[in-house]
This record gives sequence, structure tokens and C-alpha cells, in this order.
Amino acid sequence: MSFVTRFAPSPNGPLHLGHAFSAVVAAEKARMTGGEFLLRIEDIDGPRSRPELANEFRRDLEWLGLEWREVPAQSTRLDRYRAAAAHLEEEGLVYRCAGQRRDVTGLEPRRGPDGSEYPGSPRGLFEPTSVAEPFALRLDVDAAMERAGELVWEDERAGTLIADPREFGDVVLVRKDLPASYHLAATLDDAADGVSLVTRGKDMIATTTIPRLLHSLLGLPVPRYFHHDLIVDDTGEKLSKSRGSPALADRRRAREDGRALARQLRDKFHASAINVGT
Repeated sequence: MSFVTRFAPSPNGPLHLGHAFSAVVAAEKARMTGGEFLLRIEDIDGPRSRPELANEFRRDLEWLGLEWREVPAQSTRLDRYRAAAAHLEEEGLVYRCAGQRRDVTGLEPRRGPDGSEYPGSPRGLFEPTSVAEPFALRLDVDAAMERAGELVWEDERAGTLIADPREFGDVVLVRKDLPASYHLAATLDDAADGVSLVTRGKDMIATTTIPRLLHSLLGLPVPRYFHHDLIVDDTGEKLSKSRGSPALADRRRAREDGRALARQLRDKFHASAINVGT
């Protein structure tokens, strides 16, 4: 099985060691199967997206010794996102919501048919009162699940999993201030780019249920997934931009050996990976 993988960073902060590991894992999974490794810049985060950082990302990947094919950035794909959102609205699977996050999180939970509790639905509670009022498009997860039926997906480490996106409630697919949420944009992009194996950190495994539902609703191919281990700091916390984790660019400018670092990360991956189907 030949895999097409991707590394898709957002230019809202510098890359750190955790990003390097994700990129190395994606590139290695493609190499091992005679596939292809893609780079996609996810640059629709409004004013937080800084175009100059995309060039820094490319330099970081070159420093690590990785080779890739770059596909169009998200900012070039807005029409595709709008068309998908319009289709879901026409199908009655999303609804307009002008409420704030605190309004929605304060709702009473609702119960599923098996007695499980799920986040409350704001449907019909916070409709925009005028054409000028900003609104988000939220997925009506109950209606969507009724349409889709039972959903399963394949993770290379965890095996076959059942998707139940109701645990996340009626997630936002189009934000008030942005043309698409991560869930909608990345799912559409992966399909358009022919990504057949999505590699990402194991902290994101639960949220995979949301793109799996979108695959069904939008008639998209379903990729396989590989959720890899995380790089953590001395306190056991995962590295992140928001916590100011040291930047790869600083290590690159200090003339550290990027290819040696990539070899270390590759060895870490092989030591922990369960390479089912490769």
C-alpha cells in the first residue's frame, strides 16, 4: 500500500520540535511505502496568519533534510469551502448560530438513545436577528448522524474504531470571522490532495470522528490514520506554539545539524511505531 501523507502547518507561530517530529513521521510513512509527502500551508487563520512564516517553514524542512511536493495553500481554496458549506446548509445539516461560546457551553447536556450525555445543542436558540449580525455555521450532529448511520475508521495503531462525533456536540464548520473551521477545511483539502494516510499526534485521535462524519456527508474518500506519540517537555506537557516552545528556526540559525536531528526523530518513530499495513 503506497501512502500519500502531508504536513500542514499554520503560519501563526514558528515551528518547534513537536512539528519536526510530525513532519518526519509523515515523510517517513510516505518513504516506507513508496508514496509521496506533501506540504500544505493552512493560512486562513485571519490576522494571525503571517505569510513570512511559510518561508521559514520551508527552510526548516530543508534543514531537516526532508523533500516534499507543495500543494495549494488554504487561502486559494475558499470557493471550495463555501460550496461545501452551502451544500450542507441546503441539506439541512448545518444551522446558523450567532451565540457566543459561553452561551453554548452553558447549555444543558442532552442524552443519546443509549443514555449517554452529549453537549447541548444551540439549534434555534441563537439565530441571527438581522442580516448584519455575524453568525457561525454549526453542524447539526444529530441530523448528520441520522443521515450517515454507523461510521467506522481505521487507525494504524488502534485498529478499527467506531466514530461518535456527538461527544463534541454541534461543532462549528464555518466560523463567524473565518471562511471555514479546521474540521471542514482540512477534510476537504485532504480529499482534494489525495491524502491517503493522515498522520498526527495521538492527542487528536478522538476528534477524528468529526472528519469521518464529513467524509460521509460530502461523499469524500476516507483516508487511513496514524496517530503518533507526542514530544513532551520536562514537565510532561506537549510542546506547543502557545506555550512558547523553542523554535526550530532558532536552532537552524545556531547552525545545529538538522539532518542529525531528523535521524534522531526518525529513530524515535521507529522505536514506537506499530506499522500495520506497511
